[in-house]
Amino acid sequence: VIEREALRCNGCGESFTAPAPEGVGTQKYDETVPAMVALFRFGTGMPYARFARFQQNLGVPLPASTMNDLVMQSAEMLEPALEEVMRWAAQGQLIHQDDTVMKLLDRPDLALEGKKDRKGVYTTGLIARHGRNRVALFITGMQHAGENLADLLKRRMADLPKPIQMCDAAAVNTPNKGQALDTIVAHCLAHARRKFVEVVDQFPEECRHLLEVLKEVYKNDAATQDLSPPERLAYHQEHSGPLMKDLEQWLQAQIRDRLVEPNSGLGKAIAYMVKHWQRLTLFLREPGCPLDNNEIERGLKRAIMHRKNSLFYRTQEGARVGDLYMSLIHSAELNGANPFDYLVTLLRHHAFVEENPEEWMPWNYLETLAGLNLPG
Repeated sequence: VIEREALRCNGCGESFTAPAPEGVGTQKYDETVPAMVALFRFGTGMPYARFARFQQNLGVPLPASTMNDLVMQSAEMLEPALEEVMRWAAQGQLIHQDDTVMKLLDRPDLALEGKKDRKGVYTTGLIARHGRNRVALFITGMQHAGENLADLLKRRMADLPKPIQMCDAAAVNTPNKGQALDTIVAHCLAHARRKFVEVVDQFPEECRHLLEVLKEVYKNDAATQDLSPPERLAYHQEHSGPLMKDLEQWLQAQIRDRLVEPNSGLGKAIAYMVKHWQRLTLFLREPGCPLDNNEIERGLKRAIMHRKNSLFYRTQEGARVGDLYMSLIHSAELNGANPFDYLVTLLRHHAFVEENPEEWMPWNYLETLAGLNLPG
């Protein structure tokens, strides 16, 4: 913090301010400040007021209102990067989706078309994969995950094959009126497994059998991490296929032979798995299909952490800005990039980013930056 002495002439009333030390420019906050504030706010869930107290204790006061202004102003320069992330996500081979509840204080309390009774606000999380690269998107509003995914897929090129849509079996993962998306739907095996874990104390033997089978399937999946999608598929078909076939026969026998009460917790868990068996086992038929939706459930913890610490967004614009920063921060993390360095780079070179945003993605921005040959 540099404070320049200011004196006023008693005769003429003119004020004179001491010159700044050599090397200190006129810019009060450089690009690292909004980047760091955004990283604390949307990367770790620290509210502005708490961060302001932290800054006060460091002897570098930074009011919460100033932080908010800096973050909101900087968001405009990051819009081209987010647009490119959304365009790229729409072309993904695999898209994970899920959502969580969110609170928005100042919003028009108008129902969506065809959703007369909808009052809730949700944050949808989407993670798209193409090859080894991944991006994350967070979208807060009154739409559910299926509706947000439908909007995203409008950006998809028509000549691309259908993407794999990984989700659970909830109705909100499809658009309004249950309209199917032009995707290959896979359901989360971990979600189905969790239903058995919840009743394992009441039905230990039956649940143990299923859990042991799935344990072997997950071991097989761990052994395929360095394989290509076709090689991984072949490995699962050879090693996991027989296990899942036997498990399917066991599940059907429990119902057919009336070995379980249909209305019990175990009966409902078995019925869920039998009903969605084809989508739960898509990893045995489709290259690149994961076993579960855990990746986006981990990603949504960022929004949940924000909700628990800050409780709510005040306005829809604030929610949009929060989504922007969460999307860019988590996309950088998914690709092994430094989120702080990534945000600073996008802000410092926003003019270049606006011209060619595809060259400033988390996996190629360092190469692009090196090619600029900037002085210093």
